[in-house]
Amino acid sequence: MIEYLKGTVVSREPHHVILDVGGVGYGLEVTTAAAASLPETGGVGELHVYLYVQEAVLRLYGFVSRQEREVFEIFLNTSGIGPRTAVAILSNIEMAAFARAIMAGDLKTLTRIPGIGKKTAERLSVELKDKLKGMVFEGPDRSGAGAERGNGTGPGGLGGLPGGDEAEAVEALITLGCKPIVAERAIRTAADILGADATTAELVREGLKHRRT
Repeated sequence: MIEYLKGTVVSREPHHVILDVGGVGYGLEVTTAAAASLPETGGVGELHVYLYVQEAVLRLYGFVSRQEREVFEIFLNTSGIGPRTAVAILSNIEMAAFARAIMAGDLKTLTRIPGIGKKTAERLSVELKDKLKGMVFEGPDRSGAGAERGNGTGPGGLGGLPGGDEAEAVEALITLGCKPIVAERAIRTAADILGADATTAELVREGLKHRRT
């Protein structure tokens, strides 16, 4: 079983990369986070890997962390979710936000993910609640302000989870057309800049400046 690869980046596209490992080129389907973690062509990168086998199909999937790979495996063991849908979920929403939506039965958030309709969202909410319950999802370091808002390991937080004004600001950016994962990153950046006392409106204004980061 191939579980980890480290090699020279030969090609890097949004959802497909090629790593040269000892003269062998490995093509991997990757999540957005995994692709973003790799250096430009010619640099040395590393990915956690899952080898997908189905009848005559052998395909490698690459992930930014072991946890991302573990969640991918959970998805594959959930009825109605294949590898493409699993990658789409991981690429379009941060896992902390996904876990919150599952625990809360938040179908509105789940159905924003490409390929997830209402019936699939309902099924995911039921089937994944127990599977994700014990997992802690790491987010960007938000020392100080993050703990106060329940983002880190503070009360009520699944690591990296926006709360309060930040959650409202994320929803506002999504309404304005941002993808959920982009909106969350932009608001986290805004909160880091503005501090714990920032209002929703202030977070949205600042977040709009960082929505492409």
